[in-house]
Amino acid sequence: MAPPITRVVLFKIASPADQAKLFEYYRPLAATATKDGKPYILSARAGPTFEDQRRQGFTVAAVTEFKNEEDMKYYDEGCETHAELKKFAKSVHEGAMMVYFRDVLAP
Repeated sequence: MAPPITRVVLFKIASPADQAKLFEYYRPLAATATKDGKPYILSARAGPTFEDQRRQGFTVAAVTEFKNEEDMKYYDEGCETHAELKKFAKSVHEGAMMVYFRDVLAP
């Protein structure tokens, strides 16, 4: 079986209150987001970034894992739970970046 798809999103959110609210969207995500009536996100983690000149203004990092690209595509295009998260994030961020990959170092 192929390693999972790991998705990393960085946000520039200045307000600590807005960051905390975003974390409230991420906290239950893996358990409450469903596809065909079942949870499909393998894991979801998020937190504030450490003060560091290399962070380039990104204040929040979020990592989600999916079994395959099809599940990640559903997350982007069809998941109502993620749509709510995106709606809030778009209203408070001043920049975002997303990348995803399959771990080539996984056994």
